[in-house]
Amino acid sequence: MTTRILVPFDGSPPSERALEFATTEWPEAHVTLLYVINPSDAGFTPSSGVPTGAEKWFEGAKADAEELLAEATTGFDDAVDTMIEVGRPAQTIGEVADEAGYTHVVIGSHGRQGVQRILLGSVTEAVVRSAPVPVTVVR
Repeated sequence: MTTRILVPFDGSPPSERALEFATTEWPEAHVTLLYVINPSDAGFTPSSGVPTGAEKWFEGAKADAEELLAEATTGFDDAVDTMIEVGRPAQTIGEVADEAGYTHVVIGSHGRQGVQRILLGSVTEAVVRSAPVPVTVVR
């Protein structure tokens, strides 16, 4: 069975370290970088409806994600592929891992602690708690 690794990627140093770790630790694995476009970044919530300019915002967010992922995969040839999804990041990461048959998630951690972690929330923590597959957290 081929090892299939999902690496949530947002261009931050922790996500870059997660990509490096995944490709070094499992050099023969199928690695996918996942960028999740979060609609709440544009002010969209189910109760607020679609905000004015949402389509333009989404197209810009998608173009930014494509550029970021293209830069991240430079030098990996076909060893790393990419995926862009829309949704709440932690939930979407778990759903993609489950539905697409990934065997492992490797995710970066910003290393926040205490009150800052509580106030800001933690995608990494939510993924660790709810992922349907093993998760490795890289600092």
